[in-house]
Amino acid sequence: MGFSVLDSSWSFRLYPKMSSPSLTPKRDPICLNMRFGHPIRAYSARVLKCRSVVSEDFVERSSPSEVKKELEICFDLIHRLGRGILYLGSARIPPNHSHYIQAQELSREAANLLDCTTWSGAGPGLMDAVTKGALEAKKPVGGIKIEKEAGEWTASKFHPYLPPQNYHTCRFFSARKHGLVDAVMRNNVSDKTAVIALPGGVGTLDEMFEILALIQLKRIGSVLPVPFIVMNYDSFYSKLLEFIETCENLGTVSKREVSALWKVCNNNFEALTYLAEFYDLPYGSTKLETELGKSSRR
Repeated sequence: MGFSVLDSSWSFRLYPKMSSPSLTPKRDPICLNMRFGHPIRAYSARVLKCRSVVSEDFVERSSPSEVKKELEICFDLIHRLGRGILYLGSARIPPNHSHYIQAQELSREAANLLDCTTWSGAGPGLMDAVTKGALEAKKPVGGIKIEKEAGEWTASKFHPYLPPQNYHTCRFFSARKHGLVDAVMRNNVSDKTAVIALPGGVGTLDEMFEILALIQLKRIGSVLPVPFIVMNYDSFYSKLLEFIETCENLGTVSKREVSALWKVCNNNFEALTYLAEFYDLPYGSTKLETELGKSSRR
């Protein structure tokens, strides 16, 4: 069969797969020709899949029900453990890094302050730091992993020390993202949740801006507002904030639009003070401020 687009000079011809006695599966050929008789190289029907980066153990989803099943598992996990603070951040930061140490301290103090479950991608790096911090506070910890994560645990679906009932490993990013967002929904005044973005790379930025867009468009699904904190340790996100300012100057983002949606904090004390003020909780002391200030300078 064939069809043309807007009666242009291009036509696309799709040839159905022919039966073959060979045991080797055949690709569906796609032939792209110009009307003027200049043939263009034929490509596989899977031309958009970059073979050089697709892993051998990649399993293609065969039905939308597979994604739905993962969503149901994630929602059940959140229902059992409770909503709380979601941490986004790098899976590559080693335990001896100052950001790891600060993230662990922040998680411990925030879990105690809000008395809630700590959620993350349950991977290595800063995700491991916040997991350990929450466990130190003796508060619930939950995780929604992905099978392919940057760092040392990529080959395993299992967490090295969390009990299996406290996390789920997703095959699909869509299910994982829905689960992580659901973990911070606030439907009652008693719900105390937050999104905290720690330093990170491409995956962290992806999650940050997706949640930011949901909040901006009022599509995050929460009845009550959810605090969104960006941890600008050692000015890590300063260049990003400058870029957003450039967008404002160009008119692609409204003035102060982004700054109204999240709170940028340079250290743990600022973040914890903001959370306490947001939820009208007693917090803060000269001693604690001094201790957190010292850790941020390590």
